[in-house]
Amino acid sequence: MAINPLTAHGWESSGQSDAAPVRSITSAVFQRLRADILSCRISPGDKLRPAEIAGVFAVSLSAVREALSRLAADGLVRMEDQKGFRASPVSLDDLHDVTRTRIEIEGLALRRAIERGGKRWEDDIRVALERLCAIPRRRGEDRLLPNEAWAVEHDRFHLALLSACASEWLLRFRSTLFSQSERYRRLSVPAQPDDSRDVAGEHRRIAAAVLARDADAAVAALTDHYEATMTLALAVMDDALEPEAGQFEGKGAP
Repeated sequence: MAINPLTAHGWESSGQSDAAPVRSITSAVFQRLRADILSCRISPGDKLRPAEIAGVFAVSLSAVREALSRLAADGLVRMEDQKGFRASPVSLDDLHDVTRTRIEIEGLALRRAIERGGKRWEDDIRVALERLCAIPRRRGEDRLLPNEAWAVEHDRFHLALLSACASEWLLRFRSTLFSQSERYRRLSVPAQPDDSRDVAGEHRRIAAAVLARDADAAVAALTDHYEATMTLALAVMDDALEPEAGQFEGKGAP
């Protein structure tokens, strides 16, 4: 049965006034939809109805369509002829492809950062690691709920590792791949009891190799880290996979 992911997850009007610039309104809708797609509050395959979204946010239909088009360009939304918009589905093949490509792109960027990074870069990594390790991965008493504050610091840590690579293109590719990977990471949460994986230890191992300027060890640690997440996500998706379609879609997808 179809659900409305907007009202089902407590979305409220953005409160934008009629005088607010169109670009800022579009960006606000884009950021909110992006956050809920990445967190899987909008499940893979959920239908996104522009008129409903416009009503929830009290914004114009054109602003919503532009936001959805931007999400489609990032691969987070799929436009279908005569059918409108859906949150992009996930699949086993895509998970493998995203993980392999992320390892290759970030491995290259990490090697460049290790070659070029200075003391400030090293200090930024230490600070990002300390902040990340100080925050619990799970939220409150429900150990299946990811902590959004941890997710923010997780992104910052991985970006800090690569920030000295001196390539805007590599960082752009990294941003797109991180977004795609984040959905799979969220899907892997039910397969991870708190004591099943030392994620903080994995991050420390990566940082230690980077700060020691050991590029091979750093890339190996990063690869192990991403492959561990992929393995857990595969376990979840194997149980929920639609055999004929070869894709996993949320329960809210009609």
